[in-house]
Amino acid sequence: MRILRFLRSSVSIAKDVDYYSKFSPSPLSMKQFLDFGSENACEKTSFAFLRQELPVRLANIMKEINLLPDNLLRTPSVRLVQGWYVQSLQEILEFKDKNADDEKVTYDFTDAVIKIRNRHNDVIPTMAQGVVEYKETYGTDPVVSQNVQYFLDRFYMSRISIRMLLNQHTLLFGGKVKVNPAHPKQIGSIDPHCRVSEVIRDAYENARNLCDRYYMNSPELVMEEFNVEERENPVTVVYVPSHLYHMVFELFKNAMRATMELYGDAMDYPPIHAQVALGTEDLTVKVSDRGGGVPLRKIDRLFTYTYSTAPRPSIDGSRAAPLAGYGYGLPISRLYARYFQGDLKLYSLEGYGTDAVIYIRALSTESIERLPVYNKSAWKHYKTIHEADDWCVPSNKPKDMTTFRSF
Repeated sequence: MRILRFLRSSVSIAKDVDYYSKFSPSPLSMKQFLDFGSENACEKTSFAFLRQELPVRLANIMKEINLLPDNLLRTPSVRLVQGWYVQSLQEILEFKDKNADDEKVTYDFTDAVIKIRNRHNDVIPTMAQGVVEYKETYGTDPVVSQNVQYFLDRFYMSRISIRMLLNQHTLLFGGKVKVNPAHPKQIGSIDPHCRVSEVIRDAYENARNLCDRYYMNSPELVMEEFNVEERENPVTVVYVPSHLYHMVFELFKNAMRATMELYGDAMDYPPIHAQVALGTEDLTVKVSDRGGGVPLRKIDRLFTYTYSTAPRPSIDGSRAAPLAGYGYGLPISRLYARYFQGDLKLYSLEGYGTDAVIYIRALSTESIERLPVYNKSAWKHYKTIHEADDWCVPSNKPKDMTTFRSF
């Protein structure tokens, strides 16, 4: 009887995934998030939007999970992640036809949203572990690696967007205290006047504490601010401080590790420079180090999942963040930058150092969610056979000119 119920449930959820994946997600701008979360914030409106939007975002990415190689789908970690997504979709769909005017319904919905958010806390390391399990058991090839890279960028971007919706709802409606005493000016997770330099200093100090623990020393920080419109005022922007912190913290960790390992036991280390510039269109944050730089051929690899120049730490259940090792820091940071139409780029001078640049949209109306959508183009990416490169591949071996034949 249990097996029968399970099979019926599986068929039902598959139909729901097929149905909701036919719709495209509805991207929101930072201004829309702000306007919605202002004094006129309405829990009923949020409930009505989320019960429609969350299934669409979940179903779109669930369709792409099913396009992964079968052996990857069979790994325990990926199956666990799939189970979380199925359960979360089922729990949201329970509210599909419920009355939004019933206070108990909206209360139960908020409670369900909190449970879903907590359930998905470990999605990133669990999916990462699944990829590791697959590579260790089956090895890899260029086509699979390319498809997995494409998928993980989209999967983690989807997760960032879903988490943003869940956080906004729970922070605005999920507690008795409507104003967060630690961040009274924030609207949910968004700060309408985010002091960029304060977030950068906070990230630097925490990265420095890690660096001091590992290397018994750390480079200093030299920071400059340039505000084109209001030269006397500090740089502020409408943004999610936790996203900015995540990006800058990762860049400081990388810069510190490169600097400490290049200069070894020296008494003095060159400082890390951080520059913040606010123009009419972009807010730009540049983090510069003199840690020796990276060869051009390795730049793209730094944004590849599971690539790391440090040994992978052992998984011991500890939540203490190591200075390096898993290889997810830069690619995830770039997704945070791109989520609201920004970017993160690396410019390296091998033998000298590296400049890491974060671009953020200065206007909240132009900071619009970048969301993956499941459609024929995405499907083709997984199914197309990648043909040989149409540029010749250089060889390291000298050509034997005696075998050269003229036409």
